[in-house]
Amino acid sequence: MQDTGGGADDPTPAADVRTTARLADPTRVADAGESRGRGGGLAENTPRAPRFGHASRTVWSGLLTALAALLVLGALVVPGEVSQLTPEAFVRIPVEALAGAAVLLVLRGRARTAAALAGGALIGVLLVLRIADLGFRSALARPFDPVLDLPLLGNAADYVAESAGRVAAVGAMVGAGLLTLAIPVLTALAVRRLAGRLPGTRVLGGVAVVWLVCAVTGATLAPPVPLASRSAASLAWSVGSQIPVSLHDEQEFAKVAANDAFRDTPPDRLLTALRGKDVVIAYVESYGRSAVEDPQYATRVDATLDAGTSTLAADGFGARSGWLTSPIAGGGSWLAHATLSSGLWIDNQQRYRSLTTSDRLTLSKALQRTGRQTVGIMPGTTEPWPESRFYGVDSYYDAHGLGYRGPGFGWSPMPDQYALAQYDAKTKDLPGPLGAEITLTSSHTPWIAVPALRPWDEIGDGSTYATDVAGLDPPDVIWQDEDRVRTNYRESIEYSLNSLVSWVQHSGDDDLVLIVLGDHQPVPMITHDSPSRDVPISVVTRDQQVLDTVSQAWQWQPGLRPGPDAPVWRMDAFRDRFLSTFR
Repeated sequence: MQDTGGGADDPTPAADVRTTARLADPTRVADAGESRGRGGGLAENTPRAPRFGHASRTVWSGLLTALAALLVLGALVVPGEVSQLTPEAFVRIPVEALAGAAVLLVLRGRARTAAALAGGALIGVLLVLRIADLGFRSALARPFDPVLDLPLLGNAADYVAESAGRVAAVGAMVGAGLLTLAIPVLTALAVRRLAGRLPGTRVLGGVAVVWLVCAVTGATLAPPVPLASRSAASLAWSVGSQIPVSLHDEQEFAKVAANDAFRDTPPDRLLTALRGKDVVIAYVESYGRSAVEDPQYATRVDATLDAGTSTLAADGFGARSGWLTSPIAGGGSWLAHATLSSGLWIDNQQRYRSLTTSDRLTLSKALQRTGRQTVGIMPGTTEPWPESRFYGVDSYYDAHGLGYRGPGFGWSPMPDQYALAQYDAKTKDLPGPLGAEITLTSSHTPWIAVPALRPWDEIGDGSTYATDVAGLDPPDVIWQDEDRVRTNYRESIEYSLNSLVSWVQHSGDDDLVLIVLGDHQPVPMITHDSPSRDVPISVVTRDQQVLDTVSQAWQWQPGLRPGPDAPVWRMDAFRDRFLSTFR
């Protein structure tokens, strides 16, 4: 008898024993078939489990590669103007991708990986710069300067906090910081992934020929954005060229600022033609040339200016008007105020810091030196203002010091009429003459609510303004309708101008010399992308000699509304002309 126990005397070959065991265990058969692949013997006759895992990995791998390509190509072809951000504008051939792929084809191994990561990170940095640039063009109508504009991030956070709350500001800053870090990381990983899936040299050569033909012919799918893109390279060149200029700006500014023709002028030779006059400079936020000339606003705003001219004339006041070119647009009001007051072109925060640590003679200092009490009414200021000493302001009142108990109006913490009433209240016991700067903020973005003009004896502590904001839509709803925002802007300008005219009627006297001007143009969405940075400026007084001097020496036009052919000066020219004319 043959022993079937598989003992030492078992004559069955060892291979047959292993085969028998596999047949008895279906799992092992399947495993053997998978390990042996096609032509795997017995496994070919055994049913296999579906291989869904491999198919899923293939799909996800292809999807990730496609997303990586879209991210990189999209980052390279982002247009440089907000108005060009359309889907068609992203259908372009970036020359940077062709050049990068050619370099990676030459490299191998770790060198290719390192180059892919470095190039991808650079693409991410350029994308961050492009986003910042588009934001600055949208809000401030100028390119982003990576050297000089970084301090403005703090001001942006303050604006968000004052408009939408501290939580929103913190969230916005944290989100922006994370995005700034994440974008270069993602683009670096995306390029590394694509580096292992590069097309051949023939494909790249063919695409390069197409790019060259498009570049020569100026082909475009979304005019004026060309199909042959070099957006990222142009941005890199622009930033690289600007950085050394910005780094030397401080030295250049110091040379200009060192020359101050009025620094050592004795008080008895300053503003002698305005002796005994109360000189008040009133800034109207975002009151620019577009408000007076853009057809969407001009009909109503011009009517307001003309009516104001007639109203003032009935009370014996005259006005003369011209234009000033502001160093900024869209925001950064303090830079415009510094420019007018100092006679220097202050178009960035670095220049502002340098100015406010110098001994430059400002308009307020000139008024102070001539024996005037100088006052600042600053409803938009919510934090300490150490620059008051530099400007020559004896006393200033910020949002906390003006005693307002009413609702906010977007960024503006209080209506202009209330701020003007507080100027009267704060200065009524001061010995004259006075010198003052008043910032009117009702026309400041985001233009979500416009106060109503009130009788002066009904303003009180401002609590009655609660009825002016009851039931209003939140800012995010209002800003979904551009026409509604533009209407609110126009109405806010009308309100600010009417408040000033009413104040002159109510509080003005024979000693008042009022200089009223806009600080800058509003954001490009309001100006319809107008390149102009001009703002209206007017002198209002009952003193006919002052009016005649302005007409003859400056050629300014009668009334509150400057015509299109009225003189245009740079804003930094005003200080010297004012001090020279009325010396």
